[in-house]
Amino acid sequence: MLHLTYLIILLPLVGFGILLAAGRRLGDPAAGWLATIAVGASFVVSVGVYLSLLGVDAPVRSYGQNLWTWIPVDRLQVHAGLYVDPLSMTMVLFITGISSLIHLYSIGYMKGDKDFPKFFLYMNLFVASMLILVLGSNLLVTFVGWEGVGTCSYWLVSFWFTRDSAASAGKKAFVYNRIGDVGFLLAIFLVWSKVHTFDYQAIFANIDKIGSANITAICLLLLVGVMGKSAQIPLFPWLADAMEGPTPVSALIHAATMVTAGVYLLCRVNPLLHASPSAELTIAIVGAATAFVAATIACAQQDIKKVLAYSTVSQLGYMFLAIGCGAYTAAIFLMVAHAFFKGLLFLGAGSVIHGLHDEQDLKRMGNLRAYLPITFITFAIGWLCIAAVPPLSGFWAKGDILDNTWAAHPALWAVGIVTAALTAYYMSRLTGLAFFGKDRWAGADGGPTPDAAYAHHADGHSSEPHESPWIMTVPLWILSFFAAVAGVMAISGSRFSLANWVDPVFGANLFHNNLSSSALWVLAVVDGVVAVLFVLIGLRLWSTRSERPALEASFLRGAWYINELYDTVFGRPSERLAAFCADVVDPKIIDGAVNGVAGAFRGSGSLLRRTQTGYVRNYLVGIMFGAVVILGFMLTRMWWG
Repeated sequence: MLHLTYLIILLPLVGFGILLAAGRRLGDPAAGWLATIAVGASFVVSVGVYLSLLGVDAPVRSYGQNLWTWIPVDRLQVHAGLYVDPLSMTMVLFITGISSLIHLYSIGYMKGDKDFPKFFLYMNLFVASMLILVLGSNLLVTFVGWEGVGTCSYWLVSFWFTRDSAASAGKKAFVYNRIGDVGFLLAIFLVWSKVHTFDYQAIFANIDKIGSANITAICLLLLVGVMGKSAQIPLFPWLADAMEGPTPVSALIHAATMVTAGVYLLCRVNPLLHASPSAELTIAIVGAATAFVAATIACAQQDIKKVLAYSTVSQLGYMFLAIGCGAYTAAIFLMVAHAFFKGLLFLGAGSVIHGLHDEQDLKRMGNLRAYLPITFITFAIGWLCIAAVPPLSGFWAKGDILDNTWAAHPALWAVGIVTAALTAYYMSRLTGLAFFGKDRWAGADGGPTPDAAYAHHADGHSSEPHESPWIMTVPLWILSFFAAVAGVMAISGSRFSLANWVDPVFGANLFHNNLSSSALWVLAVVDGVVAVLFVLIGLRLWSTRSERPALEASFLRGAWYINELYDTVFGRPSERLAAFCADVVDPKIIDGAVNGVAGAFRGSGSLLRRTQTGYVRNYLVGIMFGAVVILGFMLTRMWWG
């Protein structure tokens, strides 16, 4: 099956091509089923490739496949190549698996939308781009996928572009990611200038030729790139605004594609990071700071999707913290577990929004467990997973990161454990406001009904919340099961052990915390107690009351006013600079120079035009004058000669 690796990417691309050509004719729901089958088939092939890779007997299981020579220019020989190893295969399995469930869910969620086929067209291309990114054997192929997911995110975030907020959110995501992409491109150029190759394995084999200073520069430039894609400080504000897109898009971005791309890329270039301790420490600090700041912001948000968005930023910060400590397997473990429980939480939030006819304000929900029992049960599993309540997957994944951080950087561990407490608190706040307390949803107490101007569901607007159809709840059940049991990947020596599968990819570059068993037990107890305690505190505070102004400071509701800061420092000065260029530079300098040249030629032309009188006598005078001048010149030459 290894030789069929290309089908993993090709199948979603075929789905995209068919939808591009005939999506409108297929319509709703056939277009959705076609897209779902395409991604599902990719998952089936991925499982086959995974099983084949298991049969490879080598210290590091790997397989390379060059499809064709993409750029054959002198020394620049770039192949459209794929590279399969445990790291890329882990990514492929959860990308295709979770994306299949999100596609299935979307058939129900997007029912009745006027652009139903176009939505699935973008979704198939999104998945294909992410697969190109993780399977690429060199930096340029990875960059193609990198730009592909960025473009698709723009289309999907601004999918309901008739809303100004959605259109602005799409542009914001695009601009922030382009800023990060500058760093990625510069890193690629620097790599080429030193080793004259883009192939990952060739780069790592020639790492001694790069030089320590250049390695650090490459790592920091890559960090700039992944700050944009994986929403880390200072390039994270776009991710919360990206919630303007349909909820399945949020689930796909946060669980299976795009934001995990940065984590994957840093894990892929682990030999470079290992050679630059200062770059590793920088990544760890950025991750810890992002995790904490995003967690505090999530504590005061009212939009259910924005709470989950800032939660993703925080969890990604944990993954960066692990990478900065050299604990790559721990980062991947949390990435996989997060894919399950964050996909579940976003789809659960979508079920809530669907049941409330597009209401997203937590303060206008309440007691939904009585109306949406399936959504509540499955969402509760995701809530307890991300809160790291033992023995669910989040406990093991987050605990693994905190253990390694304690051994590597105790000060950052303190930031991590505080962030874990905040995570348990704000997720319990969300659950308490949405599913407990009294009925506060629109119409329950005679209040106003939600604005239906942009509602896309076709099942009308009854006054009472309703459970989602089976096509939306089946993915919830599947994701809740895997979110709950994914902790088995922490069992060393088992056939499901992630460490046994992935560790050989990192080899000697992997950090070993060497903590004693008693220290591990103490840290595990601290993790578990903190999680349970703050879950109970969050529920106690928010299951019966929806307003606690003292705990929802405007500073946190305004996301630390970072958007306002950027607007003041960059936005307004840029606007004034643009106005100055439009009012002064363009008309007076640029246009003035162009118009001045044109005026000079026009003036000289006007003078020369006077010599063209049309009278023969004037032309004869001119000829005679010229002849005299020439004759005089020749006589002068003869005289002085």
